[in-house]
Amino acid sequence: MARRMMFAAAGERPAEPISTINTTPLIDLMLVLLIMFILAVPVATHKVPLDLPTGAAPPDPGPPPIVHRLSLDAAGRLDWNGRAVSDRQAQALLAQLARDPSDPELHINVDPETRYERVDIILAEIRRAGVTRLGFVGNERFARALDG
Repeated sequence: MARRMMFAAAGERPAEPISTINTTPLIDLMLVLLIMFILAVPVATHKVPLDLPTGAAPPDPGPPPIVHRLSLDAAGRLDWNGRAVSDRQAQALLAQLARDPSDPELHINVDPETRYERVDIILAEIRRAGVTRLGFVGNERFARALDG
């Protein structure tokens, strides 16, 4: 009773429940989500630049070109024409391939379990070496996986 009188004497009202929503936690959550979105967008838009041919297929050039096969297994190990090679040996072979006047093709076959980072490094090495005739082999299994 004395307390009620004290409020009345001071001209204040007794405390009542707040009837408005506290928006501070909502704003904090919105800002956290915005920051997460800003950080995630550059990762999602990462691309590897490739110059792919366009237009109709060229006429039959005659004898089939020499084909070299580069394979990456699930652990990221390299095989050149069925023979295991190190990264340094692969760089030398790619440079030799780019300088070959017969303009051979390089077919690359990647195991589906290989880390993308490893594939990206190998594609960058192929590009740096100057190889212009590159084909991806074994992509049918990925198309079947998407269809079924």
